[in-house]
Amino acid sequence: MKKTILLLATATLATALQAQTPVTVSTGGGSVEQQWYSLLNDQTEAAALDEWDLAFEMAGFTSAIRVNAAKGLVAYETPNVLADWANVNTVDTANWTLIQDSDSSWSVSALSNGNNLSDPDGLNVGWGDYNMITHVISGTKIYVIQLADGSTWKKLRINSLASGIYSFTYANLDGSDSQEATLAKTSFTGKNFGYWSFATNSTLDREPLAEAWDLLFTKYVQLTPYVYPVVGVLLNKEVTALQVDGLPSAQADWSMGEFSSNINVLGSDWKTYDFGQSTYVMAADRTYFVKDVPGNIWKIIFTGYGGGANGNISFTKELMSAVGVGEHASPQSHLFAWPNPVTDGIARLVVDMPATEALVRVFNAAGQQVQQQQWGGLTGLADRTLDVGSLAKGVYMVRLDAPGTSATTKLVIE
Repeated sequence: MKKTILLLATATLATALQAQTPVTVSTGGGSVEQQWYSLLNDQTEAAALDEWDLAFEMAGFTSAIRVNAAKGLVAYETPNVLADWANVNTVDTANWTLIQDSDSSWSVSALSNGNNLSDPDGLNVGWGDYNMITHVISGTKIYVIQLADGSTWKKLRINSLASGIYSFTYANLDGSDSQEATLAKTSFTGKNFGYWSFATNSTLDREPLAEAWDLLFTKYVQLTPYVYPVVGVLLNKEVTALQVDGLPSAQADWSMGEFSSNINVLGSDWKTYDFGQSTYVMAADRTYFVKDVPGNIWKIIFTGYGGGANGNISFTKELMSAVGVGEHASPQSHLFAWPNPVTDGIARLVVDMPATEALVRVFNAAGQQVQQQQWGGLTGLADRTLDVGSLAKGVYMVRLDAPGTSATTKLVIE
């Protein structure tokens, strides 16, 4: 695995606050690399996209097993049970089920197909059943995987997950080159997945610790609106994000939005290909806010994509809130409205801010700015009014920003 420090990035949180920093992360020509990126440290770790075939989840009961479709692998679930292993020996896609990894959750994989984990008493993870007495997941299904060359087929069964060790068997479809394999979770402590290569018949330790990265720049297979390989950006398990559309990025705000844990919030649709200009163009008036692993909130604006020629993905990042980084905490400010709800079109705001001037902005429930004005004369505790008579009934967020500090409050208009 290669590690890179991005030179265009800021060195400290102090200089990052309220400053846009240009960053370029590359998946390489032909998108041959995966890049794990830390927003806080401006550090990437890279590994070859095509070096792995199966990815085994390390944490959580879901025990997802993903298949490298971006490499060109195609996975099928057969109707056969493990005892039929020898009888699965010819291609029969008409009677097999095509299965795909989720592009919105790391824990929903191709081999999760058919699970009942959404049921209160569900104990089936897709590829096998969990025994509450032995605490072993025993495999129940046979899978067939078409390799990237299009002519090689492997059959696969997951025998068990017991005491933190995955046990599985795979072979050519005719039964030749049979391999009995194991993958131990203890070999990948602190990581999301452990990997396996059919080519080398061995494990691969290829991703950084889960606490060390926020975004994965990679080729992957999207499922909607159609199944197709794309190049984009996926979130780490503990990272959430918000997409704000329809207004200039300078006006976009995160304080009223609901952050999502779907790994494809950033995804790939921040770009489209302009056939007339033979280049990629960025989505207009689209802003992303990402809450990283430590809890900091970043504004992300994509600025360019080099396509298959170089795989360069360019964006600017701006640290909006250094939550959880005490040494860079902003001076504390307070803001509250009264009465709340507002019924006469005039909001009374009490401000306690260590600044003499501040920008007050009002955002609707969609995160769009609907009002803005500049306030002066804020000498400590101040009482101000805000005319909101032109705004429709609903829930809003009022935000005050001054150099080095900010404050927000919810405002209900009836």
